[in-house]
Amino acid sequence: MSTISWDDFAKIDIRAGTIMEVNDFPKAKNPAYQITVDFGELGIKRSSAQITHLYDKAALIGKQVIAIVNFPPRQIANFFSECLVLGIYTDKKEVVLLTPDRPVENGWKIG
Repeated sequence: MSTISWDDFAKIDIRAGTIMEVNDFPKAKNPAYQITVDFGELGIKRSSAQITHLYDKAALIGKQVIAIVNFPPRQIANFFSECLVLGIYTDKKEVVLLTPDRPVENGWKIG
């Protein structure tokens, strides 16, 4: 793995947000949800998240997550993903979401 500079890392805008809405995403190639995340003063962003194996929709509402918010929108089937919600891949290729261990304000920057 190559190393990056501090300037490279500083270009990535990583923020905390709260999941407000979760919908099935039947047109996704791999099982996924369409989620809507509130990032406070940054606004509301949508994302496609392949987290259906470990999370049910109702349990995700109100959950705080960590996401990269400065990627350009990416079209996935008929949906535009506006941020990348971060997670850790398990040995079974399931995704465990990265979350703050205490409640924080939506939009707070990770650094």
